[in-house]
Amino acid sequence: MKPELVVVGPLLPALMETLDRDYVTHRLWEVPDRDALLAEVGPRVRAIATSGHHGATAALMDALPNLEIIGCFGVGVDAIDIGHAKARGVIVTNTPDVLTDDVADLAVGLLLAVARGIVAGDRHVRSGKWLQGPMPLMRKVSSGLVGIAGLGRIGRAIAKRVDALGARIAYYGRRSYADVDYPFYGDLVSLARDCDYLILATPGGADTHHMVDRAVIDALGPAGALINIGRGSLVDEAALVDALVAGRLGGAGLDVFEDEPRVPQALFALDNVVLQPHVGSATVETRQAMGDLVAANLRAHFAGRPPITPFF
Repeated sequence: MKPELVVVGPLLPALMETLDRDYVTHRLWEVPDRDALLAEVGPRVRAIATSGHHGATAALMDALPNLEIIGCFGVGVDAIDIGHAKARGVIVTNTPDVLTDDVADLAVGLLLAVARGIVAGDRHVRSGKWLQGPMPLMRKVSSGLVGIAGLGRIGRAIAKRVDALGARIAYYGRRSYADVDYPFYGDLVSLARDCDYLILATPGGADTHHMVDRAVIDALGPAGALINIGRGSLVDEAALVDALVAGRLGGAGLDVFEDEPRVPQALFALDNVVLQPHVGSATVETRQAMGDLVAANLRAHFAGRPPITPFF
């Protein structure tokens, strides 16, 4: 008998094909009455397949009394009730490492796009404004100080790329690391005050909610720029929008937002803001690798082996 699992929301088509082949799958988002489905199949279900966006609530876990493992498509697990999973003895896996390079690439892409006005320059040419005169001068990256909030896997990959640009690097986090030479800041306001560009590469969740508030934004100031490829919850979005509209912040490159896919419309008209639809890991190669890792974690568990990338 194939193990039964619940799929919380749509996943990569290739991953869904694998899950449908190897398991009895129950697609929650396709049924009109989720509660009725869970009441029927819940006792038989041993796994959940989900994503960093769809997550898994305590209520969903409790509807599955024999739940053993949650496979998450994504590195972020803040939408999964981790405390409840631990209390239930449920294994949670995610997909770290395989998306590190793509997310770091996008972070540096946003950094360059904001500092050099790349997107605004494209609009300047397409609109015919170049015929009327040049764009304003932009900012140099290689002479600046780039602050990185969160020096984990992705933060270190960003630092490697920023270092190659010739910029100086400093970082903020819960602790300093002995294996890096970058200056460490234990206070985010102080780092924001000293740096030209602040890149957010920390996980979401209660501990980091609105870590970038008005004080941090004002410390960056009208000559500074914020780059966020972490989670939308890291930033007080209302304070960010207010500062950008008022000119108290020099610019922003944003791949994530507080209420995705809804983005504050006030940002749309700002040439100093570059917006992306949460695509840090969105390449063919990386999404395939993420899907393969979700499947491999579930396969290992049901074969009696430890999962490859357990979150805990």
